[in-house]
Amino acid sequence: MKADDFVDITGVVCPITFVKVKVALEELDAGKILEVKLNAGEALENVPRSVKDEGHKIIEVNPNSDGSFTIFVEKDGLR
Repeated sequence: MKADDFVDITGVVCPITFVKVKVALEELDAGKILEVKLNAGEALENVPRSVKDEGHKIIEVNPNSDGSFTIFVEKDGLR
């Protein structure tokens, strides 16, 4: 999938993980796609839920070979 922007939060701990994603989404126009690389566990549980709560759409969640995950988020995709 082709994303309009990318943020890597694998080295960041909650709740800063969502803050970084939220800031990245604020810089995008509605309908644009943000690619987020994150760790399994707390980040994978909390970030997608928080993104949806903010009115954005999770398009894909893909596992990576290093144990991390990549999610694709459409800005304002639920509005």
